[in-house]
Amino acid sequence: MAEVRLTEVDWPDFGAPDVPAETGAAELGARLDAVRAAMAARGLDRLFVYGDREHAANIHWLTGFDPRFEEAFLVVGPEGPALLAAGNECLPYTAPSPLAACGRIVVAHCPALSLISQPRSPGLTMAAIIDAAVPAGARIGTAGWKYWEPGEVETPARSLEIPAVFADLLRQRAGDAARVVNATDLFMHPGHGLRARITVDEVPRLEFANHMAAAALRRMVFAFHEGMTDFAAVEAAAIGGLPLGCHPTFATGTRADQGLSSPSGQRLVRGRPISFNICHHGANICRAGWVAETARDLPEPARDYLAAFAGPYLQALSAWFGMMRPGVAGADVHARIMAMLPPDRFGITLNPGHLIGADEWISSPIGAGSGEVLASGMAMQCDIIPAHSIYGSVRMEDGYVIADETFRQELAARFPAVAARCARRAEFMRAVIGLDLPETLLPLADTCGVMPPYLLAPRMLPVLA
Repeated sequence: MAEVRLTEVDWPDFGAPDVPAETGAAELGARLDAVRAAMAARGLDRLFVYGDREHAANIHWLTGFDPRFEEAFLVVGPEGPALLAAGNECLPYTAPSPLAACGRIVVAHCPALSLISQPRSPGLTMAAIIDAAVPAGARIGTAGWKYWEPGEVETPARSLEIPAVFADLLRQRAGDAARVVNATDLFMHPGHGLRARITVDEVPRLEFANHMAAAALRRMVFAFHEGMTDFAAVEAAAIGGLPLGCHPTFATGTRADQGLSSPSGQRLVRGRPISFNICHHGANICRAGWVAETARDLPEPARDYLAAFAGPYLQALSAWFGMMRPGVAGADVHARIMAMLPPDRFGITLNPGHLIGADEWISSPIGAGSGEVLASGMAMQCDIIPAHSIYGSVRMEDGYVIADETFRQELAARFPAVAARCARRAEFMRAVIGLDLPETLLPLADTCGVMPPYLLAPRMLPVLA
């Protein structure tokens, strides 16, 4: 196994991508057609897709509209326009949806979806909209943000995660609760979910989101100094304004072991662990290490951090990258990483890698005993999270796309600048950092391969030699 050593490396800068084209009517129309085909295969007469600010990914993927402040829902039938219901403030915001603009979606004003105390007229009630869009006695599938596995609930197929007010109305319309089923897997299942694979059209958008998040994280890291507050650190990131996939985190000081912590006024203190992230739709760039310049700044029990913890982590990541090829079993990836990073020492409890979209975590083909295999078109988040009472954590979390030769050829033909940047990142990871990166894995961020263990000396990077 290659040894790990620290060396001074400038963080690469392969240039800023152009702002990508928004998802157009043809692409969204193809998604709507795919949803209808999946409904027919499942024997569904109608599909009810729910969305709110926290759970907008499925409805946004299908319509180009993401609800803000309010709930929204979409009813899809086997033919004709789908029906999108929105409240007072979201109603005008539905206009940018290309499917609404071309008539493949019709929009209904439903004031009950608005915030408390806002006007409730004019407009239609939730019941009136559902009654008009859903035939009595229909077999209905619902899609929110989660489906249930056997053993989690008594009847996974009939357990709906959407708000009860909608579940009640749909069950009344169906006339039999058994005719309303959870169909969220049509979107989110790692094997057959429609969002579990991306097309070449989506790569420039994912790359742009990764670039924006990575550039902000880079600005933040290079601004770090002792005594700095976490508020000032996040201000230094100058986050560019893309929609957030999750809130920015910053964990250090007394909150160092609370990875989901937001800035709270903690100060950067030499010799303390630190972790932080910036997440946009389609990208989450995260790092963890120590507020330090060298190992001498660490508490004495943790001074072998590089050799005992961060180094083995980098070696395991190299193995992870090497397995990111179509046809590799997700269970094999899990077993390899857990063997290289034993849970009793590295404390990894979540899946080593998962699918990412507008939601930071869609699902994962990787897991103990998983029956799924990696496939071309999977947008993967390299998200392997160790934790230790002495060593803290370490992280090199960025976005990638698994791409077979056909996918890569199409990307190069249609988006040559994107393909070229991915190739340059891959070469940096191989030639400079020494990682085992197959040609089937496209790195989307200039931070890919960059893992400074001591954040006050960000150019000192571990490499495999």
